[in-house]
Amino acid sequence: MSVPEVVPILHEPGYRTDTIGRCRGGQFFASVCYALPEGSSDLDGGAWYAVLHRFDPGGRHLGSRIEAAPEEFDTGTGKAAEELLREWLDALPEREFGDIAVAPFAVLVDGCRFGLVVERHGEDATEDDWAELYPDGLGFHAPWDGEYDT
Repeated sequence: MSVPEVVPILHEPGYRTDTIGRCRGGQFFASVCYALPEGSSDLDGGAWYAVLHRFDPGGRHLGSRIEAAPEEFDTGTGKAAEELLREWLDALPEREFGDIAVAPFAVLVDGCRFGLVVERHGEDATEDDWAELYPDGLGFHAPWDGEYDT
């Protein structure tokens, strides 16, 4: 089954999709993640990022705010990025955590890919059947019910 125009993503409190939902003007997907520049195999060559993707009510990508945690405050745990993300989430007007549905998109920051990228993982080499959230490593697929694989 091919990737739908908008991919449902279930809100799971306490898990990897804990900070997604709706706010005035649309939807959001927020996370803290460790990202490496594309093509890099040096695990120490990345950084912790605070990520806030914004979407209109129909799920079209409006923009992303992505910032690496300042190195002098990063202890290797992502805590500085978590604090930054908490500030951004607190500033979202009329924020409500919950399920979302968004269209695939991609942005590059510091050579790192962020976004929901359409891919082929199945046996049918002619059909895109997967949407991978980068760099979070969440994979969405049929039956397109909002659940993900890691």
